[in-house]
Amino acid sequence: MDNFDVIVVGGGHAGCEAAAVAARIGARVALVTFSRETIGAMSCNPAIGGLGKGHLVREVDAYDGLIARAADAAAIHYRMLNMSKGAAVRGPRVQADRVLFAAAIQAMIAREANITVIEGEAEALTLDDDAVSGLVMADGRLLSAPAVVLAAGTFLGGRLYRGEWSGAGGRTGERAATALGKQLRDLGLPVARLKTGTPPRLDGRTIDWAALVRQESDADPWTMAPETRARRNPQLFCAITRTNEATHEIVRGGLDRSPLFSGAIDAKGPRYCPSIEDKIHRFADRDGHQIFLEPEGLATHLVYPNGISTSLPDDVQRAMINSIAGLEGAEIAVPGYAVEYDHVDPRCLDRRLGVRAIPGLFCAGQIIGTTGYEEAAALGLAAGANAAATALGRDAVHFDRTTSYLGVMIDDLILQGVSEPYRMLTARAEYRLRLRADNAWTRLGEHAEAVGCLSERRLDALAAHRTALTEVATLIDGVAATSSRNGERRSLGDALIQQDIAFRDAGDDHPALAACDPVALDEIESDLRYGPYLARQEAEIRALAANERIAIPDDFDFAGVGGLSNEMIERLDAARPETLGMMGRIAGITPAALTAVLVRLRRVAA
Repeated sequence: MDNFDVIVVGGGHAGCEAAAVAARIGARVALVTFSRETIGAMSCNPAIGGLGKGHLVREVDAYDGLIARAADAAAIHYRMLNMSKGAAVRGPRVQADRVLFAAAIQAMIAREANITVIEGEAEALTLDDDAVSGLVMADGRLLSAPAVVLAAGTFLGGRLYRGEWSGAGGRTGERAATALGKQLRDLGLPVARLKTGTPPRLDGRTIDWAALVRQESDADPWTMAPETRARRNPQLFCAITRTNEATHEIVRGGLDRSPLFSGAIDAKGPRYCPSIEDKIHRFADRDGHQIFLEPEGLATHLVYPNGISTSLPDDVQRAMINSIAGLEGAEIAVPGYAVEYDHVDPRCLDRRLGVRAIPGLFCAGQIIGTTGYEEAAALGLAAGANAAATALGRDAVHFDRTTSYLGVMIDDLILQGVSEPYRMLTARAEYRLRLRADNAWTRLGEHAEAVGCLSERRLDALAAHRTALTEVATLIDGVAATSSRNGERRSLGDALIQQDIAFRDAGDDHPALAACDPVALDEIESDLRYGPYLARQEAEIRALAANERIAIPDDFDFAGVGGLSNEMIERLDAARPETLGMMGRIAGITPAALTAVLVRLRRVAA
């Protein structure tokens, strides 16, 4: 038997971050995957980041995670979304070379001395007095560990669909993890089905690029990881086209052969990334839907048509593609398909992402109802850190929704559950003005140090960033050469803000600004512009903190509290909120219900 501190099942984005953070904390980690060659593979869209998602990437990076650095190592197109809006809702996003991204992840995993990669299928968990004790592999090998992280992606009970065809699998060409999914059901965990999908991949040599609108990579040389100071790869352009009425007629004509409409798939898919079948059925009045043609790499001709995820039959997919402007002669290299898979109701988890009924078992990524690389990576980081803390006898690692999008996501999942794959959006965060993508290191650096997951390299980089912030703050706090209309002297920062001049653009008049670190300069500028609003939010957060300190015991009897409806009791029993503040964020819980529970808590404590 091989002994470890933590076993991570799955080599996708959640599994890699879980294994890496546990190793950085000091745990001996086994990373179990079907094949080491697929570690870090980008199963769907060859992109990292976006609105809300880019915030998560920067937050994982603040804990010395892998995804941001791998994105920069593989980036072939950078685009800051929402540039016309404020810094709080801008989303950094990159197109990544699939091969380079996976290679970067694999290299970082290989450099972690505490990680052992084990190839094969995880067949079953082993339990000791209802607590996790390890894992049995399909070939009979036994792995022992007091903490296991399940990050199986879409492989748990995965089934692929395309037209009338279906077959077991978690990704095209790869088998599903069937036995483990059955065991989770047998253990009594709340398991249900969800669905996702992918578009057909196109041969870029057969696309009429001259007929399309080009979208170039951003000229501004920002990077996904602030530690990455320069772009490494040649930058490619993307292109934009649209479906049309002919496309929609072709899709409508094939709906009876789509597994989404034939009844073959019952599970819900992602609302914010629907299939083209869903779009045309639900939005029948639309005359077209935008498609982004995204290159998959520097050494491949494959192109990802973002916006037409589908599980229609091959012949319908071909006709649909060839009806679109610029794609009249395009050839499909890999057809699109849908995946239906098992997920665990996240309301059975606590704030550590641990399964309450099975001590030592943690879950992360699509297995708990999310969609996307970024959500998976962030949850993997949280689950891996807590698995290591459990194994090493350290304090649990909690993420607060007032200080991180990661905290928002965990809070949403474990309190509300999911009825469709969860996607991070900036609108989900009440305090998004302070949870910007440009200040992740600053707001989370101290917590990351306390968790003990930062390498010496990152500790040095964080110290340098803090020094740069201090230098910028000192400079802009200095008195400006001009005075305001009433004769009062203003700081340089206030003067530039009042004149609506970006700090980066003021270097000609103030040479010292030009010499400042641009990352620190942007962060300080955003702090000043949002200053009055941030002060107001800080007051709200202090008021909320009182309820967060009132703990609700694990065995608290909600049914015994007078005044709670049966629906409230059902939701509270499913979510088992750990504090009064968490209880208040569950849908349908009224202020009167909070008061009733608070009264009962005080009586119990008296």
